[in-house]
Amino acid sequence: MGNQIKQLDAVIVGAGFSGMYMLHMLREKGFTAKVFEAGGSVGGTWYWNRYPGACCDVPSVYYSFTFSEKLYKNWTWSSKLPYQEEILQYLNYVADSLKVRDGIQLNTKVTSAVYNEQENVWNIKTSDGNEVCAKYFITAVGSLSAANTPSIPGMENFKGETYHTGHWPHEPVSFKGKKVAVIGTGSSAVQTIPVVAEEAEKLTVFQRTPSYVLPARNGKYPPGFVEDLKENFDGLQRQMNESPAGFPVESRVLRSALEDTPEERYENYKKAWEMGGWALGGVYYDTTTNDQSNEYASEFVRNVIRETVTNPKTAEMLCPTIPIWGKRLILGTNYYETFNRDHVDLVSIKETPIVELTENGIRTSDNFYQVDAIIFATGYDAMAAPIMKLDVIGRNGLSLREKWQDGLNVSTCLGITNVGFPNMFSVWGPQSPVFANIPKIIEINSEWVMDLIEYCRTNDIDVVETTDTAEAKWMNHINSVAEGTIFMKVDSWYNGANIDGMPKRVLTYLGDVLTYRKQFDDIAENGYRGFTLTGSKPTMTIREEMS
Repeated sequence: MGNQIKQLDAVIVGAGFSGMYMLHMLREKGFTAKVFEAGGSVGGTWYWNRYPGACCDVPSVYYSFTFSEKLYKNWTWSSKLPYQEEILQYLNYVADSLKVRDGIQLNTKVTSAVYNEQENVWNIKTSDGNEVCAKYFITAVGSLSAANTPSIPGMENFKGETYHTGHWPHEPVSFKGKKVAVIGTGSSAVQTIPVVAEEAEKLTVFQRTPSYVLPARNGKYPPGFVEDLKENFDGLQRQMNESPAGFPVESRVLRSALEDTPEERYENYKKAWEMGGWALGGVYYDTTTNDQSNEYASEFVRNVIRETVTNPKTAEMLCPTIPIWGKRLILGTNYYETFNRDHVDLVSIKETPIVELTENGIRTSDNFYQVDAIIFATGYDAMAAPIMKLDVIGRNGLSLREKWQDGLNVSTCLGITNVGFPNMFSVWGPQSPVFANIPKIIEINSEWVMDLIEYCRTNDIDVVETTDTAEAKWMNHINSVAEGTIFMKVDSWYNGANIDGMPKRVLTYLGDVLTYRKQFDDIAENGYRGFTLTGSKPTMTIREEMS
């Protein structure tokens, strides 16, 4: 196609929730913008994550854009927790409703983005051989888009089918009459295993660390519920904006677990378990901060597992020993019950590690398992890796990968900007909240970025960049929030230690959405304190630090 160079106001990477909303807002405000998307359709992570049983764990009525009343009211979800197929349909509905398809170039990767200090523009190269110049470079690649496939000796020797839940084929996959292995027991595995078990002749699950799986209790909304939400749209927005998680989670007991008797705790946990979804997380306020309270909740779930799984040895293997909430809590359907099926086996690869893959199976330290297909449900190199893959070069030739020391020392301001990378923003990037309703976080991020870009246009500002002090203060804040919680005591993708060889570090914002939003509001209301804003005139430099 040649090396065509086009000048735009903004280039956006990724056509999921974030990319489409940013494109819509920029166009509405009169900016020229374009999205580059590696996939063959809009949808972002929901375009790629189409594994069997793929489902969102946030109620569908909240897992939606709420910036537009019309957009919200003209879509109706079919179940409480939306499955991948319907989320992808929803995102296509968004693309059509916002009329943004003509601004999205599909099947195109951004191969590099280099900041030109002389011209104050980003030079962006794409996989089709073209180059684009843009004043603003916005990454909307999400935090869960870089699949993590383990390195196992002999992988190249296996002659059967291999799949990764994060990059599932777009054509139907059948496991009928096949011996299937699933490696991993995280979120995607928990959703995949019961579905594959319905079809496979034999299913063997290889588990390193068991997860806490709460019952999803998915189904239809009660009659009139959705209609009432739509009718009271202002109330819905207010409810979401005032909720610590960006969507309402009912708290039933606003006290410590230590204040109740064992009998009272059991009854409260049992009611929450029967209610399903995230109800168990709202029983006591100190589950994530008090070790004893956490252990009470952890042991309740372990006892449910023991009551559900008929084989005592398998039940104990499925019982997590880590604190509940230490890793991502998972919502599942018939997960533990699946291990009662005669053709489903569980193997602990902590006790008997996988030694190698052979032509027709998996060899552990004490056994050989013949399989026709292997599903890698091994999660993601989360938060920072998706952006580092873009080959971003800022001031003085410094790459983002170098600044972050290949992910060992990730540092941002607000999870959205970086010192040394002017006019660059990341929507739902590393050090953004994850214990939250992500579309709401995306709205907060995107709208703040849009307001800042408009502020720059109004005030003739060419370059906006966060300061060292602001970045350091944000790092101190997110570290202080994480300190004292159980989230940093367990290896997980929250802290990046799920990747072999990587240490624990704070990759996510572990505070609530209300506090997170306040950080953005305070900065904007104080003239973007903590940012260097440089205009076309020498006198147009503003530099203020975060207080």
